[in-house]
Amino acid sequence: MQDERDKVDGIVVVPEQSEKYLNQRQLEDYHSFRKQLLKWLLNLGKDPEKAEGYAFDTTRQRGYKIDQFYRWIWKQEEGYTLRVTTDHADEYCKELVYEELSKTHKAAVQKAIKSLFKYLNHERGRSIDWEPEIKFSSGGATHQIRDFLTGDERRKIKQASLEYGSIPHYNSLDPQERDKWKAHLAQRFEKPKNDVTRSDWEKANGWKYPSIVYTSMDAGLRPKEVGRAKTSWLDLENGMLRIPKGESTKNTDNWHVALSERTANILRKWVSERENYDKYRGTEALWLTKYGNPYGSSSLNRLLGKLCEEADIPVKHRDMSWYSIRHSVGTQMSRDQGPAAVQQQLRQKSYEMAVRYDQAPVEDRQETVNNWD
Repeated sequence: MQDERDKVDGIVVVPEQSEKYLNQRQLEDYHSFRKQLLKWLLNLGKDPEKAEGYAFDTTRQRGYKIDQFYRWIWKQEEGYTLRVTTDHADEYCKELVYEELSKTHKAAVQKAIKSLFKYLNHERGRSIDWEPEIKFSSGGATHQIRDFLTGDERRKIKQASLEYGSIPHYNSLDPQERDKWKAHLAQRFEKPKNDVTRSDWEKANGWKYPSIVYTSMDAGLRPKEVGRAKTSWLDLENGMLRIPKGESTKNTDNWHVALSERTANILRKWVSERENYDKYRGTEALWLTKYGNPYGSSSLNRLLGKLCEEADIPVKHRDMSWYSIRHSVGTQMSRDQGPAAVQQQLRQKSYEMAVRYDQAPVEDRQETVNNWD
């Protein structure tokens, strides 16, 4: 339980969830930052020039939402930091678009982030000018989910995942070529060249990335779900993911998510390969980054960017993120099976959320307008 020293005018300085995440030195640093932030919000936050602060309830709610935002950043950056950018804010808001939260709540989150930037500008010498890519209001977001992968792009990215990071077979190289690839693998796996072995060749041509991509292309996995995925979810004999209620992102239902035969086969290869890596011992985590951490939005968006580059898919002027995969699944499933199937495949709590994907892909609309001539 928090004592009085851990509160500012009755507002908890560091919520329990953040306290559990941090080591002692990080906790002391974050506690100091939070204490100053809350005092500023209470006394100056509304209008610093007039020394007018926010009301108690407003400060408490915004303070908690800012804390949630920081915990999200730590997961993306794979560690504690106080550094926050407009890119963080925009990516966080993109995830909110897909969350089954009220419009009022989403707007309040955005106001809290704006208050954080205001504090950093006034008290920490930052010059953050944030014009959100997505603007929430109590009437809803002005942002329309516009960028998803076309059918052709989905196929290209799947193919790219099979080629991404692959290298020539060990036995096909002469000694000089092998030495060159050993240097490449040493840099890639961050180890001395002399420590590179045949197992590193096999690892470079492994099935982790294809299994992440193919599973996400079938199931429309959210970034959080990629990070939470467990081997116990896999029912490959029946071609499905079985996600228990207690482990689902929304924590509302048990979900049975369909997988293609090809995806199931790729997952079998990955599960077999996974057993050879020390970092997976003692954990059910289906996928971990090379540093042994769960995947999050940042790491998955980087992966998608590299796959788009590998597949020669243009991304300039596109709002491309891991959610583009999810939206493409919803759009294609809606076209083929209707919103009810979308609700099950994408694990949507409400039918209304599933209906959002009930829109004709551009390929279908092109076919329609061509038929008008």
